[in-house]
Amino acid sequence: MELINAAEEFLHAKGIPARTDMTGAECTTFRTGGRIALFAEPRDAESAAAILGFAREEGMPHFIIGNGSNLLVPDEGLDMLFIRLAGGLCSFEVRGDELIAGAGASFAAAAKHSVAKGLMGLEWAAGIPGTVGGATAMNAGAYGGEVKDVLKRLTVLRRGAAEEITPAEGSMGYRRSEFSFPGCTVLSAVFGLAQDDGGAKERMDGFSARRREKQPLNYPSAGSTFKRPEGYFAGKLIEDAGLKGFRIGGAAVSEKHAGFVVNLGGATSADVLAVIEAVRETVYKKFGVMLEPEVRILRSEAI
Repeated sequence: MELINAAEEFLHAKGIPARTDMTGAECTTFRTGGRIALFAEPRDAESAAAILGFAREEGMPHFIIGNGSNLLVPDEGLDMLFIRLAGGLCSFEVRGDELIAGAGASFAAAAKHSVAKGLMGLEWAAGIPGTVGGATAMNAGAYGGEVKDVLKRLTVLRRGAAEEITPAEGSMGYRRSEFSFPGCTVLSAVFGLAQDDGGAKERMDGFSARRREKQPLNYPSAGSTFKRPEGYFAGKLIEDAGLKGFRIGGAAVSEKHAGFVVNLGGATSADVLAVIEAVRETVYKKFGVMLEPEVRILRSEAI
């Protein structure tokens, strides 16, 4: 508690907005989870560096959160500091053939903006629910596109200083990158795009329609719950295991798309986790494939 109080004082002195009443249910797309001890929203790179430096020096458990679209917060909450980039770190604009976006910006909104401004290359991203920073850190992808295909350069906080990086070959792979927290905190990204060939809007609309048709967007979820195992599709394995509609408490495997665990209403994080573990165990017993969650399950340990 002393550390939380000290962090509150530090944030107040720096003029960084903070809350002590934020819950996982409010800041994740699963809409589950208990109270976060402290939730800060730095509005520029200097403020972000300051609070990250404080947390590291004081040994305070902390985590960078975007839109909370791939996180599961425990029901008992977390005795730690959540940091969400805000203000000027949420802006985006098109300059020539580049989209420049702050890490806190909605990746979907930035992608739609690039298409509206006559560029192509991010049509697939219009339905990605996370932020630019989160999408970059995890090399998000959909419909055959990935961040690594279009990421030209990025600015990160590393060892307390801002660095501009040009991604090297191999620095990004399937749902991973060398730019993820805690080693790095993405501040902004520049995407190299191309002039629209006349079909970008149609392709984007097509991807959006497919997403609405096939995904359970009417329920809270974290998107695809499991990573794609090599040589398989997670959703098909789960469906073939007879698990569509499998339910524990308020959480269930979606009837619409077996790759999604959804909150049908009133689910707890424990319900979600129990469904995830049951699915993994059943699929492994039936097919010998151990599914790896794409969802990050947070614990109270220092990060």
